[in-house]
Amino acid sequence: MDRKKELKLQYKQTKPDMGIFIIRSKEKNKCYVEATKDLRGRINGTKVRLNAGMHPNKELQKDWTDSGSENFTIEILDNLQYDKDESKTDYTEELALLQMIWEEKLQKENMELYRKNM
Repeated sequence: MDRKKELKLQYKQTKPDMGIFIIRSKEKNKCYVEATKDLRGRINGTKVRLNAGMHPNKELQKDWTDSGSENFTIEILDNLQYDKDESKTDYTEELALLQMIWEEKLQKENMELYRKNM
């Protein structure tokens, strides 16, 4: 197998990091928490949407637009490990639970969460 095909195969077999990330306002005691099956891809997509003024959370979008990206930090809070059972592919429930745990923890630290859009 040539090197290019080998790299392609390796890329397809690589599982993305999944977990929880946070967008924290430096000006307000407020944050946005999201669970995702692809941390790097989702964080990059979120930055693009925020910078384009198209994020679905209108409250976060308004603060981002008004204050500027330099007044926010984006970081990974927690990684969810893949199950040793290779047949497991749906981690939706585990991610939702992990997000709830982090939201509760942040609220106990008096951090306000951006409301979920209904």
